[in-house]
Amino acid sequence: MAKIPTKIYLTEEELPRAWYNLRAFMKEKHEPFLNPATLKPCTADDLRPIFCDGLIEQELDQTTPYIEIPEGIREFYNMVRPSPLTRAYYLERELKTPAEIYYKFEGNNTSGSHKLNSAVAQAYYAKEQGITRLTTETGAGQWGTALAMAAAFYHLDLTVYMVKVSARQKPYRRAVMETYGAKVIPSPSDTTEAGRKILAEFPETGGSLGCAISEAVEVAAAAPDCRYVLGSVLDHVLLHQSVIGLEAKLAMDKFGIVPDVVIGCAGGGSNLGGLIAPFMGERLQGKNDIRFVAVEPASCPSLTRGRYAYDFGDTGKTTPLMRMYTLGCGFMPSPNHAGGLRYHGMSPTLSKLYHDGYLEAVSVEQTKVFEAAVRFARCEGILPAPESAHAIRAAMDEALRCRESGEKKVILFGLTGTGYFDLTAYTAYHEGKMSDYVPTDEDLKRGFDSLPDIPQNREARA
Repeated sequence: MAKIPTKIYLTEEELPRAWYNLRAFMKEKHEPFLNPATLKPCTADDLRPIFCDGLIEQELDQTTPYIEIPEGIREFYNMVRPSPLTRAYYLERELKTPAEIYYKFEGNNTSGSHKLNSAVAQAYYAKEQGITRLTTETGAGQWGTALAMAAAFYHLDLTVYMVKVSARQKPYRRAVMETYGAKVIPSPSDTTEAGRKILAEFPETGGSLGCAISEAVEVAAAAPDCRYVLGSVLDHVLLHQSVIGLEAKLAMDKFGIVPDVVIGCAGGGSNLGGLIAPFMGERLQGKNDIRFVAVEPASCPSLTRGRYAYDFGDTGKTTPLMRMYTLGCGFMPSPNHAGGLRYHGMSPTLSKLYHDGYLEAVSVEQTKVFEAAVRFARCEGILPAPESAHAIRAAMDEALRCRESGEKKVILFGLTGTGYFDLTAYTAYHEGKMSDYVPTDEDLKRGFDSLPDIPQNREARA
């Protein structure tokens, strides 16, 4: 067999024409969202004051296997997609492993990450509906940057509530968002009722995605020409991100490559859900026995140490209730955590797959993550985003186990973006100023105590 090329490129004609709806292949779906006032399943009307109509339709669709990508979105995708699938020959040589390592690189667009796949879709549906303003949250800044780019393309006003500690650590992310015309507000702020309430209770807080979501939702719900959009967790976001997995699978199929393990970083679940979608769909149909691994930070371990419960998606407790693995909406990540992936919960779809045993999860301390990032950069030439480096760490560990056992596995991981806006964190690592924080059981208990006291949570709160 001929040597597999270092980079496998698809043509524009091979760009997926439909998103892959993983839920359609799940025999058991995740539990429905609940209206927190009635504790009954949410309807489209419940969601309509916050989300765009087209996105609500996708969010509630659990049966359509393939959902057509509108031509307007495909035209935008053609500017930045398909993205390359790369064989990590130099990393394999560095690790002296018999394993084959591949990564799907999503950092070749201006926003620097995979987030643009859903940002452009959500902005498109807002424009189609006649919405003129959007609000959102962002943690490390990739989502805010991508959405600012998409909003500018569709001439939409955008306000981004950026987790305060990230805004301090990554001022250049803010500069890029503002270049595209977005208004960026460090969160929690005094511009919303939710923000003022959080500041009153936690005046020194560095913020969290839960805080930022509360502020963004409050603003959107108060204005008929405004909608809230988000970069992870919900099913329509994972749907849009399935272009990653569809392209990866098509590229691998061209050369007869079948992965033994697929690895992705996991915060809210957008990258991981998109990467694994078509592979997991076949696993659920009994067509493969691939392992799937979610890698999360040890400082925000929603899968590995969280509880499977109904919880709010935000700190202000304004969103619908979702059954997911969660640390509790009141959980606040440590301010010294620089690696992103700081959301308190996990995608309901991925949570269900994990709960049912189809998905594994590991947590990693941030110094080990940055160690892997530096080693990868020195041999593969790409400075990875800290989030992506969680997957790199796990992929390297898997490859090193192959070296010890002599087993030749095929490893695929998601390289979600670049780390050129994360140099403050890299500098802290190089100067030995980065430390690891792992929440104690008492720290986690404070978050679990914030779980809604409802009948559906009796077991989880016990």
